[in-house]
Amino acid sequence: MRITDVELIQAVHWPFVRIHTDEGIRGIGEASLQQKEIAVRAEVQAYRDFLIGQDPTQIEHIFNALHRRTVWSGGPVTMTAISGIEQALWDIKGKVAGLPVYELLGGKVREKVKGYANGWFGGARSPEELAANAAAVVAEGFDTIKWYPFGHVAQLITQEEEESAIRHMQLIREAVGPDVNIAVDVRNRLNTWSAIRMAEKLKPYEVYWYEEPLLWDNVSALAEVSRAVDIPIAVGERLYTRWEFREVLEQNVVRFIQPDICHAGGIFELRKIAAMAEVYYVMVAPHNSNGPISTVASIHLDACTPNAPIQELIHRNLPVYNELLTEPLVVEDGYVHLPTGPGWGVDIVEDAEELYPPQNLAAIEGNARYYPE
Repeated sequence: MRITDVELIQAVHWPFVRIHTDEGIRGIGEASLQQKEIAVRAEVQAYRDFLIGQDPTQIEHIFNALHRRTVWSGGPVTMTAISGIEQALWDIKGKVAGLPVYELLGGKVREKVKGYANGWFGGARSPEELAANAAAVVAEGFDTIKWYPFGHVAQLITQEEEESAIRHMQLIREAVGPDVNIAVDVRNRLNTWSAIRMAEKLKPYEVYWYEEPLLWDNVSALAEVSRAVDIPIAVGERLYTRWEFREVLEQNVVRFIQPDICHAGGIFELRKIAAMAEVYYVMVAPHNSNGPISTVASIHLDACTPNAPIQELIHRNLPVYNELLTEPLVVEDGYVHLPTGPGWGVDIVEDAEELYPPQNLAAIEGNARYYPE
């Protein structure tokens, strides 16, 4: 079997890689990278000449050729392109074997995957509406949700921003009750002092984890925060491959890592990262703010990974995913049922670009302030 073509499809801001073979078997992967869609598509195209003629079942060979046998490698654009290609190759391999991908990676360790809800707060225009949205998503069966209390904070939090964060956390906790987990995503907004200070103030609200309190580029500073606070630290959506996770794990500064299947190298690379984490008793909660194939591939990863107990789901996007997938994701009481067909068990519908025309997100968010005014 040989690769005959590499096709790019994009629905909204989610680029998909479809690999065709001379035996008529094709595979789908996702190469979503918010705000860098154009660059990722160009990177995938740059690999096309190498890929045509390759055996698609030789995934390790292709991964290492793309990752190691180029002068410039690594970083978000390159690794996202590689991740999308790698996912498509595993889809092909599963179809050749007649098995779901999770069966090729050791077999399932769970019958369904627990999800946590992100993106449930869309449309809320007041604190009361925010609280109502939180209660509604819990009523659907989710017992873990994620919230972003820190808005556009720029490292050093002001008194006004601090009061707003605590007020909203209190509202959400009251709305969902004591038995629901609330994970806090800081989105790298704080400096070391502010991160430690705010963790102490959030402690009464039983925070499930404290995600990315600092930027990802200083593990020693992150270690200082981790050892000063009594909330589990979670990081990893901006780290690529097992090499970048090594220092975080070796310094024992986190309790959850969050590699992204579209950015860190694909499903097999995430499986390797998870195995490294298991040695340090660190849980894996894959990051997933992407599209439908990323979500399906992450479910396959969770199904066969012992230390992957929970998966991020963008709640507001679930109906869109099911319009774009040939088979719907089944989510019941906060759990996702495992796909059972060969490969991913699903594909992207043929008219995906007509249903949701391609869009490219702005390169910089509206409020680009990094340092305090």
